[in-house]
Amino acid sequence: MATKLSLPMVDLSSPDPLSTSNSIRQACVDYGFFYLVNHGVDTELLTSVFQQSANFFALPLHYKLSLSRKEYRGYTPLYSENLDPSSHPKGDAKESYYIGNLEDSTSVNLNQWPSQELLPDWRPTMESLIWKLLEAGKKLMSLIALSLNLDNDFFEKTALNKPDAFLRLLHYPGELGYENLCGASAHSDYGMITLLVTDGVPGLQICKEKFKQPRVWEDVSHVEGAFIVNIGDLMERWTNCIYRSTLHRVIPTGKERYSVAFFLDPPSDCLIECFESCCSESSPPRYYQIYKLLISSLTMIKNTRDKIVF
Repeated sequence: MATKLSLPMVDLSSPDPLSTSNSIRQACVDYGFFYLVNHGVDTELLTSVFQQSANFFALPLHYKLSLSRKEYRGYTPLYSENLDPSSHPKGDAKESYYIGNLEDSTSVNLNQWPSQELLPDWRPTMESLIWKLLEAGKKLMSLIALSLNLDNDFFEKTALNKPDAFLRLLHYPGELGYENLCGASAHSDYGMITLLVTDGVPGLQICKEKFKQPRVWEDVSHVEGAFIVNIGDLMERWTNCIYRSTLHRVIPTGKERYSVAFFLDPPSDCLIECFESCCSESSPPRYYQIYKLLISSLTMIKNTRDKIVF
């Protein structure tokens, strides 16, 4: 049985950015996960998002499949993704819907939207959430910059001038019909940071020591009104593995579960080099040979995932 984990709490509205950035650093070093409160996204909007998400996933499968994912945007059905094929051959027990960045006109035109006749409030609700999450994410990244002894606008000038941002709505059914099946099998996120909102139903677990066997899993509790933030593989490499990209999964609990993940990543032409504050003669850059290729590799991963056969 997994133990309950007490993650650090970060207040995005704190008047003391230095203290807050120190808390973020400690959380990223120790866990790679933390709670984010006072993030500026009101409860009413989040309630509406979860209702609109439930409305969409309740639609007939044939209609949802008409919006099947293209260009990393749209619907993915149950079992279409397997984040850890060694865990179960069936695939992960979740369905999802991707919405891409709204800042770039070309990207916006690639998004797929459900019919306004079926879901008249769906698109404006999701767009409102994306703008709010983007604002919160940029503010958080300024504090992460401070935590790395960088100028607070470092990411604004580099990674967030044309961010690669995606919203993913997720639905996990209550009854699976298969043993040992995960809602989301063990994985680490491959980007910069992820902001996660859950509906309160448990299931999220993390494993702090991903290279040790057997793996030890700990439950991440729901905190009302808080986002769950985690570091991705890109940020782990950017910081020379000082900030950890932590293994996590979603296990079934017998209850239907909804969540919303917001992936905030740099543009594909962003140059990734180890921060000077994260390397030294005794701790040289671990990934020097692949810095210029990393973002391109992430783009290739996305494109590959787009081509998963449903």
